[in-house]
Amino acid sequence: MKNIIKRSFMILSDFMAIYQFMIDIYEKDWRNGVPAPFFEYALSSDWSDKTMSHRNMIWEADGDIVGFCFYESQLGKAFFSLRSGYEEIASEMIEHAAKALIDKDGNLKLIIFKGQDAVAEAAIDAGFEKTDEYVDMIFDFNKQLDYKLPKGFSFVEPHKLDMAKTLICCWKGFDHEKEGPWDGDLDCGYHLYYSPHATPQYDVAIQNEDGDYVCWAGMWWTPQNHLAYMEPLCTVPEYRKKGLAAAALSEMYRRMKPLGATHMTGGSNSFYSKIGYEPMITWTYWSK
Repeated sequence: MKNIIKRSFMILSDFMAIYQFMIDIYEKDWRNGVPAPFFEYALSSDWSDKTMSHRNMIWEADGDIVGFCFYESQLGKAFFSLRSGYEEIASEMIEHAAKALIDKDGNLKLIIFKGQDAVAEAAIDAGFEKTDEYVDMIFDFNKQLDYKLPKGFSFVEPHKLDMAKTLICCWKGFDHEKEGPWDGDLDCGYHLYYSPHATPQYDVAIQNEDGDYVCWAGMWWTPQNHLAYMEPLCTVPEYRKKGLAAAALSEMYRRMKPLGATHMTGGSNSFYSKIGYEPMITWTYWSK
């Protein structure tokens, strides 16, 4: 008989164990939950509110983590990581999310990946209905990714990456300039840079002839899963539609394949399918 207990997540002492748990249960289609760098990237980013992380819940069987229910950035959206063979706790996980992970207005969306059948069934039993879905793509390294860098641009050598230029590129690349210029805060970048499993040596930056960064692709290499977890990817608005993002991902492919990577994450945008990515990860959203 399984001896399963649940307890609150303690961010300072539990993170590394949760990271390893996510490594252990990883599947390329995320059928058991998100990959480990997904959670670490959120915890290390300034857009994520860590003050409510004690509301995340861990389930353990004989000292081993078998389930984790958590939010990514803010209360109001719940994710589920569940070890195969412990599907009986799915209803308890849904119940916890409905009580502890609602936002200040009482709203909650469940994010359930295709293949998380026990979690979906528990959500239906609890009165949730599927409201939306979309599919993220991955690039299979059995294929080749080889888009050339356009004339007038160059890759920045990894050991020469400049944090300020990186953050300016990301500020512009994610269309934040409408909020005003970048505020000059370098610490948010260094906080991410010094995450326990960060691999900034594999990041790719493209600069123009003036040395300004105009395209950026971050890499969280996860060798245990042969996963090249790409996050984030952005291009400064005036440099879009020039082939820079495709060239950046091609350079990333060239760097990661010799290390043993078998696949690289992307997104749902049609850009990815145009350069050879294939549908793999189905996100479904559930609400009451």
